[in-house]
Amino acid sequence: MKLKSLLFLSTSCMLLASGCSHDSNNKIDQTKKAEVDTIPFEVEGDRFADLQVLRYQVKGFDELSLQQKQLAYFLYEAALCGRDIIYDQKYKYNLTIRKTIDAIYTTYTGNKGTEDWKKFENYAKRVWFSNGIHHHYSNMKMMPDFTQEYFVSLVQNCDPKLLPLEGKDMDAFLKLINPILFDSKIDAKIVDQSAGIDNIKASSNNFYEGLTQKEVEDYYHKIAIKGNKTPVMYGLNSKLVKENGKIVEKVWKVGGMYSAAIEKIVYWLEKASGVAENEKQKAALDKLVKFYKSGDLKDFDDYSIAWVEDVNSRIDVVNGFIEVYGDAIGKKGSFESVVSMKDMEATKTIAAIGNEAQWFEDNSPIAPEHKKKEVKGITAKVITVIAEAGDASPSTPIGINLPNSNWIREQHGSKSVSLGNIVESYNVVGAKSPTLKEFAYDDAVIERAKKYGALAGSLHTDMHEVIGHASGKINEGVGTPDITLKNYANCLEEARADLVGLYYIYDQKLIDLKVMPSIEVGETEYDNYILNGLIMQLTRIKLGDNIEEAHMRNRQLVASWAYEKGKKDNVIEIVKKNEKTYVKVNDYAKLRSLFGELLKEIQRIKSEGDYKAATALVEGYGVKVDYALHKEVLDRFEKLNVAPYKGFIQPKLVPVMEGDKITDVKIEYPTSFSEQMIEYGKRYSFLPTIN
Repeated sequence: MKLKSLLFLSTSCMLLASGCSHDSNNKIDQTKKAEVDTIPFEVEGDRFADLQVLRYQVKGFDELSLQQKQLAYFLYEAALCGRDIIYDQKYKYNLTIRKTIDAIYTTYTGNKGTEDWKKFENYAKRVWFSNGIHHHYSNMKMMPDFTQEYFVSLVQNCDPKLLPLEGKDMDAFLKLINPILFDSKIDAKIVDQSAGIDNIKASSNNFYEGLTQKEVEDYYHKIAIKGNKTPVMYGLNSKLVKENGKIVEKVWKVGGMYSAAIEKIVYWLEKASGVAENEKQKAALDKLVKFYKSGDLKDFDDYSIAWVEDVNSRIDVVNGFIEVYGDAIGKKGSFESVVSMKDMEATKTIAAIGNEAQWFEDNSPIAPEHKKKEVKGITAKVITVIAEAGDASPSTPIGINLPNSNWIREQHGSKSVSLGNIVESYNVVGAKSPTLKEFAYDDAVIERAKKYGALAGSLHTDMHEVIGHASGKINEGVGTPDITLKNYANCLEEARADLVGLYYIYDQKLIDLKVMPSIEVGETEYDNYILNGLIMQLTRIKLGDNIEEAHMRNRQLVASWAYEKGKKDNVIEIVKKNEKTYVKVNDYAKLRSLFGELLKEIQRIKSEGDYKAATALVEGYGVKVDYALHKEVLDRFEKLNVAPYKGFIQPKLVPVMEGDKITDVKIEYPTSFSEQMIEYGKRYSFLPTIN
């Protein structure tokens, strides 16, 4: 599971989330640190549509040994070799469209000084940012601002050798691609989780073809082994299709679907294995290679266990078919990779929370029968991201807890990480944002957010990942959440983890652990969370739309439920000042109690597989949006000229060669998002288009 940034009230950079791991007495380290610190986080000119592109700094990379740098470089290449996969997973024509855009961008011979060309550039950046033609967050198809006639002229005036014609003449190619781009009704939403419809048929992702939701669910029900205490995550690494009346799984593996890209991933992973830091890391990488070659999910479980057991390596990687948010029924894993190194100093704080995981579980407000008697092996750390790819880029998580398999968590443990340098970038840029002044209730809230906002956000992220996702258990005999809770599983899991963090961030225990100075940190996070859940996140959806994305549904569910249940005691108040709407928390202690009640109920729903209650909770509190409030929020936000979404240009690892030997690896910080996307298209395009 991964946590996305809220980006609103975190206004300053705290050491906790800074990614700094330097010894202040080491002059060489300080010189290198100063060089990195001159790199600006914001990229001048890379603001387009509702997006802003940033950079993050990789502090401490030069301190790594040559072996560690080589390892990082090989893992970096393995990550980028999967780029085509995420495009194709999201939509079967994405690669065709991306390669067309790349060809136009690099070889168009017409006038590039027109307004139409600027509109094309804007659309191209949006497609690159979202890894396809559907918005990375709203899931809606992004419509071009330029005309179909102009697009035809672009295609006709670029190098045809670079177009993905696949044997078609130009007229046939345009006949295929024009409706895909310009007809808003064709494949309008990549993931549609609306109630009362066939979510498979309504979603345009490339995970299923020719099948109804009932056929898919029946298929996996039949192959699932009832009562199995170590169930594999059936369907995680395949496309399900109907061929000649029969259901067939096209497995993503060497020799199967996506083989050309996976072979490249395997090549670099095998090189990484040769320079692994220790035997446990090598064993994990070898098992990942075995999984990619076999496609057997039991091999993936073996890899996941080996990965969890590797706790001493400085360099780490997430690579594979991981998160299932892109599938309306939560089965298919999107390709992603995060290459990182442990921030040794910042890890001390998050580790202090992880070390007390059993205390948090024992003192949780959930029912005793839903608690784990023994919390196994939670490894908690702050990481410095070196590079990201696939579904983790350009839009990135700020926290990760893996593996997602419930039985592995229970029997072997998990790794929980906070992406320190990513959070730092957000905080530095967020400190300049006017949103706090516009939407916070009063000066007291603003000043407290300036003082504690970054720390509060980081602590909540830490607890969400470390003790949130790792807490609770499913009753024996109850199926996995993707089967029992279906399209509501992701939303409720994120809500459950958020609530664990919210419940404990207002606890004396964190003060005793010396990870926060006072209970005001908890109050800051309560202000932040309720404001985001009820008001601020509405800036991320179009007027009149319901909420679709799992994290957004989760936040509104938690905030709306707490507001309604606390009305009698005026726990949360909706206030009108100067015709503007604000939220005010009047009783933080009672709000904490409400968070505990909701946590108990959501854990019960997960533990018992109560789909009816899940439906009522999500649809009742997490989906619908008040139109008048939504319009007000959008109008206020538009005047601030702030991009609601942010993502990152990736650092570039460059090997220094002597003959065929790598003698060093340098890190560079590109300044152009467009140039990086074009370079990736040239270097990492391995899959054919389908048209």
